[in-house]
Amino acid sequence: MKHTREEQMAAFGRVLDVLDTLREKCPWDRKQTNESLRPNTIEETYELCDAITKGNIKDEIKELGDVLLHIVFYARIGDENGQFDIADVCNQMVDKLIFRHPHVYHPSQIGVPHPKPLPYGEDSNECEFTNVKTSEQVLENWEQIKLKEKDGNKSVLSGVPVSLPSLIKAYRIQDKARNVGFDWKDRNDVWVKVREELDELEAELTKGDKSRSTAELGDFIFSVVNASRLYHLNPDNALELTNQKFISRFNYIEAHSIRAGKPLNEMTLDEMDALWNEAKEKEKN
Repeated sequence: MKHTREEQMAAFGRVLDVLDTLREKCPWDRKQTNESLRPNTIEETYELCDAITKGNIKDEIKELGDVLLHIVFYARIGDENGQFDIADVCNQMVDKLIFRHPHVYHPSQIGVPHPKPLPYGEDSNECEFTNVKTSEQVLENWEQIKLKEKDGNKSVLSGVPVSLPSLIKAYRIQDKARNVGFDWKDRNDVWVKVREELDELEAELTKGDKSRSTAELGDFIFSVVNASRLYHLNPDNALELTNQKFISRFNYIEAHSIRAGKPLNEMTLDEMDALWNEAKEKEKN
């Protein structure tokens, strides 16, 4: 169902009104702090990612609501502490979007309540970033623009959150380096690096040096992430699909063992492999 902007604003207003009431009248909501909410925020974000991965729209709506609740909750706490409120959060976000999209908005529109796109011409001299035609150009310009922002990134890689999961962090580090020209000229050349890192890993594993093997394993994984990025594949999404595939096939084996009354640890590897292949074939149907 398509809602009007007025209906959307009214719905957001309901969120603010209900949270205000809960914060005042519910003992649990009243005692929450930034520190107590943080672990739940991380959990809610992952639950949203799960819903998106599964393509479940009903769950996606639900989990987006949970994440939105946390955003509004943090803003409410900031308001109570006299630090900021939800308007500050929204305005700062919009101002950042305008600043980072000079090919759409003029910088003079920062702070304007309802900014309108300006008709830049092909030969516009308004800004060095105005003549943008592709999403790749936008990404390349963003890194330069972020370095120009007040309170923005002090270096290209400083914008990568320290707490990001390692696989996603590796992708973001490489992507940011690419945006300033530090990348392979020919993506096919990356396979030489992948094979080189694999050889070095195998050599260290043969020697039995755990510390050096760990370092080489990291280098190998980093090179595979680099390859996936160059071929426009998201390694985190790919790995999660494989995780789900493994879970489904292993659950099939376990369910068969329960029906047969034979515990998994009493099954042979050949028996489990046969069931694994059965599950694999069923996925094709």
